[in-house]
Amino acid sequence: MTLSISIVMTDQQLMYALALQHVPKIGATTAKKLISHCGSAEAVLKEKHATLLKIDGIGTITLQSLFDKIHLQEAEQELQFIRDNKIITHYFTEETYPERLKHCIDGPIVLFQSGNINLKQQRIISIVGARKITTSGITFCEKLVEALSSFNPIIVSGFAYGTDITAQKAAVKHNLQTIGCLAHGLNQIYPKVHKKYVADIENHGGFYTDFWSTDAFDRNNFLKRNRIIAGLSEATIVIESAEKGGSLVTADIANSYNREVFAVPGRTTDSQSVGCNNLIKFQKAHLLSHPLDVPYILNWDVDTNKKPTVQQELFVELDSDETIVYNYLKENGKTMLDVIALQCEMPTYKLASLLLNMELKGVVRPLPGKLFEAI
Repeated sequence: MTLSISIVMTDQQLMYALALQHVPKIGATTAKKLISHCGSAEAVLKEKHATLLKIDGIGTITLQSLFDKIHLQEAEQELQFIRDNKIITHYFTEETYPERLKHCIDGPIVLFQSGNINLKQQRIISIVGARKITTSGITFCEKLVEALSSFNPIIVSGFAYGTDITAQKAAVKHNLQTIGCLAHGLNQIYPKVHKKYVADIENHGGFYTDFWSTDAFDRNNFLKRNRIIAGLSEATIVIESAEKGGSLVTADIANSYNREVFAVPGRTTDSQSVGCNNLIKFQKAHLLSHPLDVPYILNWDVDTNKKPTVQQELFVELDSDETIVYNYLKENGKTMLDVIALQCEMPTYKLASLLLNMELKGVVRPLPGKLFEAI
């Protein structure tokens, strides 16, 4: 059955959609299957149990509590909360529902919004990473957003400590839209210390969540929230990550949605770079060594002949040998490997390793014919 697109849902339609969303054994994927078969959430909740059991993949356990009156009662209360607090809702078949999220099978059937989000600008990227972000990670993140600001992207993140809030504050600073995806209802803010940023975020975008005001705060909420971060965006960028972490889950989800993933490389000895290095090593992410890598891969009409001007600022300072090589290339332009080794008085084997490290840092680039140049 083809789903009809409603421009504005009535309160009754929304209440039935909320009620279906409230059923514990029915996730977004199953709910959409039921709605597709019956025509609407209301029709699902009024359909005969025996008829629903005939739908492929729908069993007795799934429908166990579907017809419990508590779902409509709770939905009515949540609807009152929505109206009292002027919360914006987006049903998954409505035109206002985020376009990219429509293509995610597990995208929520009802999405809640606060703020002034405008998705007409379709350059949307997610920036995620470690909560305990390093100083160099903060610098990279801030410079990345600054460098991309001319493309006017929407910056999506999770409003959490570390990378998330760094990216969203940088977006506000450069007058970009930013969206915080929350792991709780719109009746609260976590972490509480980030309340001071709420007004700025809502004035430059806003917040999305599919959690109710009555939902218990739980660690697993963050993992569920990550699918919205990945689903909203055409690309997910991981700034820093330990070997395990929520940002890697977001990257995996983005890959499952066939979205682009970028990871910032780091030294093998840095614990906060292990996750990013593994994403690159196992070909789950593009190596992000320069901000223009993002618009180039995403085909944002970038001028590939334009010489980057901000690269040197994005990474940690160069050591003494790297500085010698960088200054030589800056002064002399494109130079062959053997000539660089001779002029900088370094063994070729040592220089080759040095240049590879500098390439990962984004301060030199290799050219055909064993040539190198400074960026």
